[in-house]
Amino acid sequence: MDLFVTLGINGLATGMLIFLLASGLTLIFGLMDVLNFAHGGLFIWGAYSGVWFYHLTDSFTVAIVTAIATGLVLGLIMEKVIVKPVYGNHIQQILITLGFMLVLQEVIKVVFGPHQIAVSPPAFLDGSFVVGDVVFIKYRLFIILLGLFVFIATSYLFSKTRIGLVVRAGVIDKEMVQSLGINIKLVFTAVFMLGSALAALSGVLHAPYSGVLYAEMGLEFSILAFIVVIIGGMGSFRGSLFAALLVGLTQAFMAYYVPALSLATNMLLMTAVLIFRPQGLFTAKA
Repeated sequence: MDLFVTLGINGLATGMLIFLLASGLTLIFGLMDVLNFAHGGLFIWGAYSGVWFYHLTDSFTVAIVTAIATGLVLGLIMEKVIVKPVYGNHIQQILITLGFMLVLQEVIKVVFGPHQIAVSPPAFLDGSFVVGDVVFIKYRLFIILLGLFVFIATSYLFSKTRIGLVVRAGVIDKEMVQSLGINIKLVFTAVFMLGSALAALSGVLHAPYSGVLYAEMGLEFSILAFIVVIIGGMGSFRGSLFAALLVGLTQAFMAYYVPALSLATNMLLMTAVLIFRPQGLFTAKA
């Protein structure tokens, strides 16, 4: 029983990290119809910038704030310079964002160096505690709780507030919203920045979780995010959470019981969804 709970917590923590990355991806596609293959670059820049300030100040709070700020700034630049000229053209979006992803990855090596960087959890989240026979690792519980908070806060923002109403109305009819005197382009830029900030947040949280940081990590982790978005349904925020937890738990249990099949299982899961439910397990709500 204790092993089952431990593997479950590991799977949930991994799933929450994937969710934070995938949620930004699905927000940008679901609300703006943009296929952003540079999302992994935002993830890795959030990780490196946050860890750099973490080592400089010894404050993980500063690291998180720095990562989010980095995601917001890069998201703004990317939307205005890279994505704006290719709105409505998915092929061009894939090509230009994939190219930008490689640029972001290589610039990381120039700015922070090509070598791996070791990262430890902050002192107040380091270690574990025992309940019965089950060992709870503090940092993994922190990731699970923070991921849940982000899911609830973002869901509330888009479903219960006036800002969310404007965004949803803009998705349905941009011209109508624009005629009401609302700058819908500015609103969508803010949505893009929010999605980018979530990717950067995922990056800085993942660094102490994996214990090491390297430039190629963004591309590797973004593959899992795309699997999650496909399984959960393109544009579905709830679907991304469900699929991310499913992928995280599957990976955790398969890595322990059948290590050789841990990566293949997620691919098989995605293939099954594409065959029997191509639109994903959940559909996006307007």
